Amino acid sequence: MAHPGEVHLTVGKVAYDLHGRARLGVCSSFLAEHDGHRPVKVYLHANNAFRLTENDAAPIIMIGPGTGIAPFRAFLEEREARGAAGKNWLFFGDQHAATDFLYEESIGRWMKHGLLTRLDTAFSRDQAEKVYVQDRILEQASEFFAWLEAGGYIYICGDASRMAKDVDKAIHKVVETAGGLSEEEAVAYVDALKKAKRYLRDVY
Repeated sequence: MAHPGEVHLTVGKVAYDLHGRARLGVCSSFLAEHDGHRPVKVYLHANNAFRLTENDAAPIIMIGPGTGIAPFRAFLEEREARGAAGKNWLFFGDQHAATDFLYEESIGRWMKHGLLTRLDTAFSRDQAEKVYVQDRILEQASEFFAWLEAGGYIYICGDASRMAKDVDKAIHKVVETAGGLSEEEAVAYVDALKKAKRYLRDVY
């Protein structure tokens, strides 16, 4: 356990204008403005189907834009604590690298020490044309498929409404193109990953 007696949260504060009025997310604003001295009661919802593999030799691919990075920080800390030899690849994205690169210091340290084998980032607003994690996946199709063929596990965490669907489409395309498979064969390949619990999602 990397942080005994502690609970770490990754919270994105919700704030937007609606018809000229500033609107704030109730829970995210409360936590963002909390002074840290008063106790906070929380309700935990476990996702028992989203667990890091116990196979320390297996490669893992983590796709977590925005606050979806949260479980992967824990995954990497656990792999580090266990001395796992398996390769680790993180896809992370948000709007701006200067302000939205969550856990940049930790990620840099993991890259330097070799725990994080690969890092692909997608900061959508840092260039004229928006770039997302699914675009990075498609760019790295050959290596992505090679990791799957080597027994790799895929973990996806974050937005369910668009990101998870777009990433799923990208993964199917990677399998089809890099694997030289038909569309139907690619669907069967990904379905087999899911049945083997090598394609896991925690989306919201």
